[in-house]
Amino acid sequence: MCAFAQTVRLQAPDVCEVGRRINVSYVVDTQDVEDIRVGEFQGFELLYGPSTSTQSSFQMINGKTSQSSTVTFTYVLMAKKEGEFQLPAATVKVSGKDVRSGTAMIQVLPSSDNNQNNARGGGTSPAHPRSQSGNSVDDNDLFITATVSKGKVFEQEAVVLTYKLYTLVNLRQLVGEMPELDGFHCQELNSKAQLSLRYEHYKGRNYGTAVWRQYLLFPQKSGKLTIPSISFDAEVEITNHNADPFDIFFGGGSLTQLIRKTVHTPSLEIDVASLPTPRPAGFSGAVGKFSMKGTLTPDKLDANDAATMKLVVSGYGNMKLMKAPTVDMPKDFETYTPKETENVTNTSQGAKGSVTFDYVIVPRHGGEYPIPPVEFVYFDPEARKYMTLHTEPFHLSVAKGKQTVSGSTVREKEDLRMLSSDIHYIKSGDIDTSTNVYKNLDYSSYVRDYIILILVFIIIARILHYWFRHRSDVERIRGKRAGKAAAKRLKVASKLLKEHDAGAFYEETLKALLGYVADKLNLPMTSLTKDNVRETMVLRGIGEELIQQYMEVLESCEYAHFAPGDPVETMDRIFESATNVINALDRKL
Repeated sequence: MCAFAQTVRLQAPDVCEVGRRINVSYVVDTQDVEDIRVGEFQGFELLYGPSTSTQSSFQMINGKTSQSSTVTFTYVLMAKKEGEFQLPAATVKVSGKDVRSGTAMIQVLPSSDNNQNNARGGGTSPAHPRSQSGNSVDDNDLFITATVSKGKVFEQEAVVLTYKLYTLVNLRQLVGEMPELDGFHCQELNSKAQLSLRYEHYKGRNYGTAVWRQYLLFPQKSGKLTIPSISFDAEVEITNHNADPFDIFFGGGSLTQLIRKTVHTPSLEIDVASLPTPRPAGFSGAVGKFSMKGTLTPDKLDANDAATMKLVVSGYGNMKLMKAPTVDMPKDFETYTPKETENVTNTSQGAKGSVTFDYVIVPRHGGEYPIPPVEFVYFDPEARKYMTLHTEPFHLSVAKGKQTVSGSTVREKEDLRMLSSDIHYIKSGDIDTSTNVYKNLDYSSYVRDYIILILVFIIIARILHYWFRHRSDVERIRGKRAGKAAAKRLKVASKLLKEHDAGAFYEETLKALLGYVADKLNLPMTSLTKDNVRETMVLRGIGEELIQQYMEVLESCEYAHFAPGDPVETMDRIFESATNVINALDRKL
């Protein structure tokens, strides 16, 4: 025989209605019970109790016999008023010792209008949705409401759209999709939350309720915007009154059946006001409430080394839609497109959290450089005005580092090489002019040589004519070789990738990207800029999507090359992206 722990468990429903009877039971895991004492049932009238019942069970496993016994004390109560009440603990004397149960909370709802026999225990318990007895489900038994947190908002101000389920029936399935919303940017809230029913007194009836879906909406234009009605397909379990008891007994039928019902939500309208004008210069498009802080690391470095300015914008609002703040840098600083990192959670106030903007900057010359404070302008819908945030001013000390060979330096060196080759040694001293150069001149030999020179000139002229005729299209030849040149550079980059030589890898990949475009579009490398590359691509009929893809790969490569940290992590991705975009451009061009 096995000994069991002596415990007392309280069993009761979580919710009931005023005037309805409920059972509250205290279960003791032994039959050696002498007495039970229970506190006052506040908010309830004690109709009967305690009634006592016992239960025993025997079990044999692998020749071993075990026995369990329970004693249950049941009280019949009726709720007298609505509210939330605590059911008292019970103290049971077991084998001469007092064992105490826990307590439990119960919610009492107002009496439902459709319950006719509450005092006798009739009607529907809100804790157990009833099975529909007819062949259809009434619109008052199952419906979904649509509500918005605000009916009047500004552009880009967050609005929470809530779809809430109300049911009195046994709902088995509910399917519905959010339609496309014209004029809104839409983000779903709690998309992975489990659906659980709570009970609510609504229009005289006690429904099981649950928030079906919630969406965060950001109006993108002003005016009256409409949220259309949605249709949901529901499956409801009802009582099958046409079932034959004999068929059910022999497994040929069922007491219940499933029926389908379409549930429609109401349409809604939101009045969206335009943002006040004139809008301040530098307005980021952010609407909500924000704070900002900025750092610059390091603040001392050598020329041509990289520093990172980090701006962190925190708060709530349309954080995923705002633009990066504009940073004013000295003219000879090279600044790359900022990298954005989001740490944002959708809430009823909007997107809440922070967005980090990392700006990689590369000073080209030594010196002391003051950097003015960065401004971030946003609109506060509560204050109904624009707000401006400022960072502290920055200062960057740049020492003279190793100078890179710029385009102008290359040209200067080429000019020096040309000068050294086209000015030869000049002989000094007196020139002897007394010699008669015509004295020994052989005229027949002169004529022969002259004819030979003419023939050589004609032959060379014909050869050059043939050569230039086939190679006059320099742009075509250069463009034809662009793919091969890029492939060679990417092959070298692939080898550097395997060797984990990040610096040389990024340099070679940049050469492949820039060199290919320069050769294919016939642009000089010394004057290659993102603007003229984009302009030339547009003129050559390249689509905006492919242009943007090329620019993103180029910026990612530049950022990874100069950014602090471990750039090896992104080498595989950048190599694949660079290869794909060059192949795509080659097919297009």
